[in-house]
Amino acid sequence: MSKRALILIDIQNDYFSAGKWPLHEMEAAAANAARILHAARREGDRVIHVRHEFQSEDAPFFTPGSEGARLHASVQPLESEPVVLKHKVNAFLDTELKSLLDEAGIEQVTLVGAMSHMCIDAAARASSDLGYATTVVHDACATRDQEFGGQVIAAPQVHAAYMASLAFAYAKLLSTEQYLAG
Repeated sequence: MSKRALILIDIQNDYFSAGKWPLHEMEAAAANAARILHAARREGDRVIHVRHEFQSEDAPFFTPGSEGARLHASVQPLESEPVVLKHKVNAFLDTELKSLLDEAGIEQVTLVGAMSHMCIDAAARASSDLGYATTVVHDACATRDQEFGGQVIAAPQVHAAYMASLAFAYAKLLSTEQYLAG
């Protein structure tokens, strides 16, 4: 039995170009996530999908029960793959994610999804802090421009800064090609 798990975080309709909160190059990130998903299934790895819903009907995106809050067609779960519903940035906080990993004897976690600077960052740090060997597939993650102090930070720079921080102490960072090759 595999000791590895793939966790797909928030690959939901609202993050795509037709959604309420589109991310930079989300389509490309999701295509890479789908490739990794297919490989994980072939290898017999545990696959867990995480889906975010805000707890308010006036949320800017991921409104409860909306089409935008649904998982994207490119990464639809199989019947045997759990879908963890979260209401906070950290996928481990107030969810059954850790229990699902521990019950399956998981030692290694791979993360893909969105947003790089929020839910991927929080999950990678939590995963590492909880003792899982953590990998982030950086080109299977996406984010968007951010603003601070009157400056707009372009999505590629936001993404790079967060990936560099995670690589420093929390996770192994790989491209899709590197991950699939190895």
